[in-house]
Amino acid sequence: MSFEVPVVHTVAEMRAFVRDRRARGERVGLVPTMGALHAGHLSLIEEARRHADRVVTTIFVNPTQFGPSEDFSRYPRTLPADCEKLASVAADLVFAPAVEEMYPPGFCTTVSLEGCAKAELEDHFRPTHFVGVATVVAKLLNQAQADVAVFGEKDYQQLLVIHAMARDLDIPTRIIGSPTLRDPDGLAMSSRNVYLSPQDRARAPALFRALSEAARRIAEGEVVGHVMGEAREAIVGAGFDIDYVEARHAETLARVARRQDGPIRILAAARLGATRLIDNVAVPTA
Repeated sequence: MSFEVPVVHTVAEMRAFVRDRRARGERVGLVPTMGALHAGHLSLIEEARRHADRVVTTIFVNPTQFGPSEDFSRYPRTLPADCEKLASVAADLVFAPAVEEMYPPGFCTTVSLEGCAKAELEDHFRPTHFVGVATVVAKLLNQAQADVAVFGEKDYQQLLVIHAMARDLDIPTRIIGSPTLRDPDGLAMSSRNVYLSPQDRARAPALFRALSEAARRIAEGEVVGHVMGEAREAIVGAGFDIDYVEARHAETLARVARRQDGPIRILAAARLGATRLIDNVAVPTA
């Protein structure tokens, strides 16, 4: 008999599951997603399993983090296929609420953000995005009361925003970042990769190659500004339209001028055709 992951649709049902597991002395992990799952998401489940006895996966396409011109209506909704994938890694529960469950009539509260949420990166191009993300994640963390929650490092600025929010609001759930999973050619796995044409898919790994080369050169002591200028040229030369390609402090997202300015992360967002790709790499330390 094949394993099926139980699916619940209300906060009360999810909380009942968590209470029951806690009563048994088990630790609970949470992995929030918007569905359209791929191997990268499944790696988050496996990471959560290293820190918890039971893993709850949420699948909710959150309307409040999409801007007016973004792809909320056509974002893939593949719950049956997602549940099959979650069964393959033995996830313990799927929480798949309706919009009305998360944002009932009269809902009027959001999370206000500063700090790394105002770094002139994603926030510049998607000004309402992080308020939507922080609000829904705060709700999920409060609803689940999990011991740990795992998020991918691919959305690096988002990960820092969630870390800061949990810290500042005294949310006891431990936030864990999990490394980006990549295809063999280096392209970061993303639900939006399905939108790439065959020609664009062939060009897409150039983004990671350019970031990796820039990280190597900065680690070897080359001038940050010069290296990043050449990285942008390489990315444009591969056919991308750049939103940003920046070297920033890995903990604060402050601008950096020298390798000595602190741990550095190189972050990028660029478009191939109608598909927007984001990625980041760490500059190696000595």
